[in-house]
Amino acid sequence: MKKTVLIVDDEKHTRDGLRSALEDEFEVYVAGDTTGAIAVLDADPIDLVITDLKIGTEDGMDLLEKLISLPNPPICIMMTAYGSVDTAVEAMRRGAYDFVTKPINIDRLGMLARRALRERAVETENTELRREVRKNRAPDKMIGRSSAMEKVFETIRQVAPTKATVLIQGESGTGKEVAAKAIHTLSNRSDKPFIAVHCAALSPQLLESELFGHEKGAFTGASERRIGRFEQASGGTLFLDEIGEIDPSVQVKILRILGERSYERVGSNQTLSTDVRLIAATNKDLSSLVEQGVFREDLFFRLHVVPLTMPPLREHPDDIPLLVHSILKEMAKEHGKPERHFSKEATRALESYSWPGNIRELRAVVEHAVVLGSDPVTLGLEDLPYSLRTHRTELLEDDNLDISKASNSLIRKALDECAGNRTLAAKKLGISRRTLHRQLLKAGIKKRTQ
Repeated sequence: MKKTVLIVDDEKHTRDGLRSALEDEFEVYVAGDTTGAIAVLDADPIDLVITDLKIGTEDGMDLLEKLISLPNPPICIMMTAYGSVDTAVEAMRRGAYDFVTKPINIDRLGMLARRALRERAVETENTELRREVRKNRAPDKMIGRSSAMEKVFETIRQVAPTKATVLIQGESGTGKEVAAKAIHTLSNRSDKPFIAVHCAALSPQLLESELFGHEKGAFTGASERRIGRFEQASGGTLFLDEIGEIDPSVQVKILRILGERSYERVGSNQTLSTDVRLIAATNKDLSSLVEQGVFREDLFFRLHVVPLTMPPLREHPDDIPLLVHSILKEMAKEHGKPERHFSKEATRALESYSWPGNIRELRAVVEHAVVLGSDPVTLGLEDLPYSLRTHRTELLEDDNLDISKASNSLIRKALDECAGNRTLAAKKLGISRRTLHRQLLKAGIKKRTQ
């Protein structure tokens, strides 16, 4: 398909001449003033606008400002009979691709148009490629290859390009805010703000002011107007962590925003509108809170459009080596330490621990080892916090008990199958008769037959 070009000039002979010169290569539209140009832009997608700097009594710079504010702004080349370096620099500073002077050199203009459109096509293709790459890897700053985390990644990839509200659930420390940031990064709002509010840290009055803002004098201590987080996050994403902790009075206002996209600052009657993508998170069972009457059912359903559950670390231990590797590199850089690895014994301790604090606790443990470990190459069991070293010792003792029980059971079974013949039983077990004898004495198994 031909690329579309709009020529804007108040002189008819200029419009007609440029259309005649360009229409073999492009689909050309013309307009004699700004109003006509805007009408064309509203009716059809335009790839390139070639506009005069002076359109009758109108200023082409004003049209340029309108063009670059469009959701998908066309490329703009300025024309003028009053060309100067200063004018060219100002036009390009304000968003024009390039600048030509009248009388127009058609060959130069055609070359500029083709080059500009070619560069835009490459830019668009690169943007699409980057999006595809993002879709086919773990979302931003998220790590994992387990099936549990793959389900999380797939949900994030699917929901990110939409406007849907997301409710992220999971235990403390599982990475709920990281998931929220990944959704924002992969969304069409990634160039707009990501604002996080931790609801449990604020009283109902302070939270209301934090979210919606307040007017001067709205309450004691309100010495000046404050812009709320919903306003600050306009066009972007607002992340409400620990939403299960918010007061019913604030729940009502959030419900209204989700339904009507409007709100008032505290102490004001002026209705404001907002375009914010809301992501909420909780470590509580909101459905239980609804049954208890402390969380609004209608708000729960508004938030629960797309539920996303972050699994506790104990449910995807296969991801621990990946997480540890990433955290080790990060902490080494942060604290100016050499990049090291954990010994096999320390790694087994990390992998066998239940991690009640999840990834947040894992980060703290790895940072502890990086800061205090003295060996320049390896971090050992002795570099882990006392609680993990104790856990590992207890685990080894339990393992030994289990092995002894298992060994005794196998010995009894072998003796039964060999009718009590210890020589045959030892052979069957793959051990010497003397070793079998020691095990029998240790286990208190009485001699049956020779």
